[in-house]
Amino acid sequence: MRGLHGKIILGAALIALSAAMFFLQVKIFHDERDTFFYLFQDLAFVPIQVLLVTVIVDQVIRIRERLSMMTKLNMVIGTFFSEVGTKLMKSLAGFDSHFEQIRSDFMVTGEWTDQRFSSAIKRVGSYDFRIDYMRSDLAALKALLAGKRDFLLRLLENQNLLEHETFTELLWALFHLTEELLAREDVTRLSHADGNHIAGDIRRAYVILIAEWLAYMKHLKKEYPYLFSLAVRTNPSDPNAPVVVT
Repeated sequence: MRGLHGKIILGAALIALSAAMFFLQVKIFHDERDTFFYLFQDLAFVPIQVLLVTVIVDQVIRIRERLSMMTKLNMVIGTFFSEVGTKLMKSLAGFDSHFEQIRSDFMVTGEWTDQRFSSAIKRVGSYDFRIDYMRSDLAALKALLAGKRDFLLRLLENQNLLEHETFTELLWALFHLTEELLAREDVTRLSHADGNHIAGDIRRAYVILIAEWLAYMKHLKKEYPYLFSLAVRTNPSDPNAPVVVT
C-alpha cells in the first residue's frame, strides 16, 4: 500500500509540474495556439511510445530474462547429472532388455549436429523399452536412490524448475520410484505382479531421463564444449568410453 501511495503522489506531482510548465510557457510567450498545437502533437506520439515501451521493449526484456532463467536451469540440470543422473542412466539401463540394440543411438560424439540430437530425442519416444525387474540389481538401485533422496527433494523445492516441465516431470518420476522402492523392505523378493509394477515405474523414469540427458548434451555441445568433452568421455551408455584423454 505504501508503494502504491508513493506512486500516486509521484504521478500527481509530475502532472502538476507539466501543467505548471505549460502555463508558464503561455504566460511568457503569449501564444496559446502553438502551445496547444505542440501539446497535441506530443500526445499523438504517446500510443507509439506505449507500444515501444510496453510491448516491444517489455518483450525483449522478457526474452532476456527467460534466457537467463534457462541458463540457471541448465546449471541445475548439470548438477543433477553430475550428482546422480549419469549413475542412474547406467543403473536403469541394466534393466532394459533391448538396450544393446539401441545403445548405438546414444553414442554421442563431437560430430553430432543439433538435428542429430533432436532426431535422437524423438526416437526415444518411439522405442519399445522392455524393462525386466529381475535383469539387474534392484537393491543397488534402491540404495542409490535412497542415498540421493534428500538431493532430489531439494531440487523439487526449487521454484525455478517449474519453468522446465520435462525436468520437473523427471524429478517426480524418480522421487516416486524412490518411494516405491523404500516402501518395500526386501526388493529381492517381489511377487511377479509387484515386480512388474516396479518395472513400470522404472520405465517411466528411464524414458524421461534419456531424453533429458540428450537435451543436456545438446546444450553442452553448443554452450560449453569443454564440459561436453568430459560428458562424452563419461557417457553412461558406452562401457568403453575413455575418461583419460590420450
